[in-house]
Amino acid sequence: MKNNSDDYVIQVHDSVQQADPLAWNALLAQQCAPSPFMRHEYLAALERSGSATPTTGWTPRLVTLSRGGELHAACALYLKDHSYGEYVFDWAWANAYQQHGLAYYPKAVIAVPFTPVPGARLLARDALARQALLEAVLAWCKKQKLSSLHLLFAADEDVAACGEAGLMLRHTVQFHWTNMLTPPGSTEARRYEGFEEFLASLAQDKRKKIRQERRKVAEAGVTFRWSTGQGIHEKDWDLFYRCYERTYLEHGNAPYLTPDFFARMAREMPQNWLLFVAERDSRPIATSLIALSEPPIQSLDEPSAQPAGKVAYGRYWGALERVDCLHFEACYYQPLQWCIAHGFDRFEGGAQGEHKMARALMPVKTHSAHWLAHPAFADAVERFLEREGQGIENYLEHLEERSPFRRA
Repeated sequence: MKNNSDDYVIQVHDSVQQADPLAWNALLAQQCAPSPFMRHEYLAALERSGSATPTTGWTPRLVTLSRGGELHAACALYLKDHSYGEYVFDWAWANAYQQHGLAYYPKAVIAVPFTPVPGARLLARDALARQALLEAVLAWCKKQKLSSLHLLFAADEDVAACGEAGLMLRHTVQFHWTNMLTPPGSTEARRYEGFEEFLASLAQDKRKKIRQERRKVAEAGVTFRWSTGQGIHEKDWDLFYRCYERTYLEHGNAPYLTPDFFARMAREMPQNWLLFVAERDSRPIATSLIALSEPPIQSLDEPSAQPAGKVAYGRYWGALERVDCLHFEACYYQPLQWCIAHGFDRFEGGAQGEHKMARALMPVKTHSAHWLAHPAFADAVERFLEREGQGIENYLEHLEERSPFRRA
């Protein structure tokens, strides 16, 4: 599809691979909340590896706005015939449509498949281009007679654009750790100088619990090594996939991502990965794969926005042997210790999980936006979201009262 709107050339492609990788990544780098999961290499690998394709229920569409031959805005959109791999749950909405004899699928989703990580979704040079992109997407969804549009784990700039366009906002809770300490008697925060200083900032019972859990792993004879970038060798990637696959299979599901996807990550985005390997008696028994951000470039068009800093994202883990507390060590304590040692500002622990609070990952509100074509269902969902939103606010207040940190 091609047309001109407000002097933009709007195009809808059937593959992210049809975008210029350099132009896409340059636009991503200008966003206030970029993530490695929105890089062209990552999205293209999902397609090329067979992980996110029409066969798996993810039919890609790439929407771009250009002017004078230059990319001004873009987003990765997927047509979905199910709601798996999204982590913002709308199964009840789909069931309600079905009960009334209406088709909920296909629907449109602007998201990174299988990746519940907040970040920029509507890539744009400025707020006006972002708004024009969203308007173009909505017009396309209406023309295609889709039931709905869902923008998941959106950045603040995306949320603002969706609010302006009249989309309904929905909130969920994740748990993130921040590398920030305000020493007693000081008003200025700084990063932790070491893991022990981090532990000292926690309440005594939480500090004691973490030490006990780490001691159990050490006394079981488990040690860790870590690698980044090209230092993650092919045999380590193979080991990781064995662990990753087993975790899914033990829960009765096939893994979303294929071996070829991770092979492409090793070749095309090695700088964005950190791998922890747990070993016992010189044998590898578990792995934890962490994604690493890249420093954003401050947008000239939105100078008031704050860059995201250096972020580590907990993504995948798996074990070949069972060891008490190994999951906590591999997925939280080793990454947090690494983040402190390497000056990272934040560690995002993934979707859900109140147990993360005991490891000092604090609740953070995440955002999605939704448009439903059917007026009556849109009204019903809007009322539901109002009730759900109040519940989320109450939940956050309850969680804040359970802070694991020492009280002044």
